[in-house]
Amino acid sequence: MSSSDSATAGRSWRPRFLASELRLVFTRRRNLAMLAVLAGAPLLLGLAIRLSTRRPGNGGGGGPAFIGQITSNGLFLAFTSLVVTLPLFLPLVVSVVSGEAVAGEASSGTLRSLLVVPVGRTRLLVVKFAGIIAYAFAATLVVGISAIVVGFALFPTGPVTLLSGDTIPLSAALVRVLFVALYVAAMLAGVAAIGLFVSTLTEVPLAAMATTAILVVIIEILGAIPQISQIHPYLLTTGWLSFGDLVRDPIAYNNIVQGLLVTGAYVVVFGSMAWARFTTRDITS
Repeated sequence: MSSSDSATAGRSWRPRFLASELRLVFTRRRNLAMLAVLAGAPLLLGLAIRLSTRRPGNGGGGGPAFIGQITSNGLFLAFTSLVVTLPLFLPLVVSVVSGEAVAGEASSGTLRSLLVVPVGRTRLLVVKFAGIIAYAFAATLVVGISAIVVGFALFPTGPVTLLSGDTIPLSAALVRVLFVALYVAAMLAGVAAIGLFVSTLTEVPLAAMATTAILVVIIEILGAIPQISQIHPYLLTTGWLSFGDLVRDPIAYNNIVQGLLVTGAYVVVFGSMAWARFTTRDITS
């Protein structure tokens, strides 16, 4: 085969390899089950709010402020659902998928055969990371779309009053929901990088999943301790809820940019550690 033929084969292999990885991620029963659970979270939240506002003497004013916003406009259920699922549920599902990325292949004995094809180790890590990010974005969209459907079914809809007090059309507010989903998925990229690194350290997927989830919980606990506030700006979870600034007019970008920079730093650091570990590791299975 000539060098040009080899280059052509290499180019044609890359999209097929990525498509194969995406098919693997999105057809695994456990991953589909987690998406179904995430889709049910806004339904439970919406029903709880709806039923609570129907109780005699309960006008919804005794709860948090966002409760009142949901009852006046169902689109706010999407933002509220992301607030509820982001600290625990979304990182948990990303921990499961990322922890299994490499360790799962090693455990099932397919990792060695993948590298024989040939598929470079760097390319394999990049494709695995892309699959995790795609799943993180899909999980975020599932929460958002489910919340929009439930919110529109249970509560009034119409022009949306933003947190800044400005009112925008419903169509423009739906675009804001997409921006929020993109930001949340970007925040989860840090969890994906940590999980990918941990996944290169073991051949036991469950251990990688649990370790990643525990590390995220530890970071969240550190972020809740005021005595170490000096390190809070550098913690992975610090900017997770800054997507509220996307629901203002004009959009406040300072916290959003800071959150993206911090997450990007975690992706670079843990991605580099995963690459260093995986490219020097002896593959025995």
